[in-house]
Amino acid sequence: MTIAFNTDFEPVYGQVDELSPLIRRVVARNPNPFTFTGTGVYLVGRGSVAVIDPGPTLDEHIDAIVAALDPGERISHVLVTHTHTDHTAGVAELVARTGATTYGFGPHGPVPDHDPLDTVSFDEYFTAEETEAFEKAWRDTPDELKREGPDVDFVPDIAVADGDVIEGPGWTVEVVHTPGHTSNHVCFGLREEKVLFTGDHVMGWATSVISPPDGDLFDYLASLRKLLERDDERYWPTHGPAIDNPKEYVQSFLDHRLNREAQIVAALGTGPTTIKDIVPGMYADVDKRLWRAAANSVYSHLLALHRQGRALPVDGNGEPTEPALTATWRLA
Repeated sequence: MTIAFNTDFEPVYGQVDELSPLIRRVVARNPNPFTFTGTGVYLVGRGSVAVIDPGPTLDEHIDAIVAALDPGERISHVLVTHTHTDHTAGVAELVARTGATTYGFGPHGPVPDHDPLDTVSFDEYFTAEETEAFEKAWRDTPDELKREGPDVDFVPDIAVADGDVIEGPGWTVEVVHTPGHTSNHVCFGLREEKVLFTGDHVMGWATSVISPPDGDLFDYLASLRKLLERDDERYWPTHGPAIDNPKEYVQSFLDHRLNREAQIVAALGTGPTTIKDIVPGMYADVDKRLWRAAANSVYSHLLALHRQGRALPVDGNGEPTEPALTATWRLA
């Protein structure tokens, strides 16, 4: 099952793009395998402006957001789709400069303690040349961009819920709670233009990573189906280009997840196996630097199958045990 991804997107970093009468965008210079070409920050409205997902803490980027304002304009609202640092790290600095009020669903959900015995590594699949290139890229990455993942420090000034409405002069934004990628993920619908800012829930260049325990596959699928009930005409994701065929595209995401489930069930059908053995085959056409994230998504599928009574984690004797990222799994 193929999703019609669109990777034709080459932003000019720091430049403000006028996307519509009410929408402007500035893209941060933080490209990597998880952010695609970088974090796209949207400015909504005129005069009193809402900023969606300020992005990283790069000074040049925060400067560009402020410089995108016309004379006499101010940033009054900061809207956060979810608490990953490529979306939220720059919130504090932007608020310090503007005095804006922050809005989000709430703080980040549970983050497990790091357990080195419950970590999947794919290092043996990297060539020496790939390893050298990736290590160099990491060394060359600015320090402020090296911390990516859950932002456990962000707490919104105003906690929003599904269906809430946030208003400014000439613009009206509806909150759409879409848990799955994270438990606190929301999309923002701009009613005046019938568009939806989808954060990382639906992106044009890739699917979302679902990382338990905060990420949940059942929630993610329900959130996708929820979007099928809406009448949005265009999506603006945080990473990559616009999506102009929302319902067809969302349906392809649902079909894709069903296909992934079938692949996992087929792998288990050959006998007990592990996530470490499943991922290289399922994600052979994906950047290997994303395989550890893919392992989390496979884990989310196995947890869903486990909850349905269709898959079991087993010990060395084939007896049921606790579900874990490094467990051996078999069909129930």
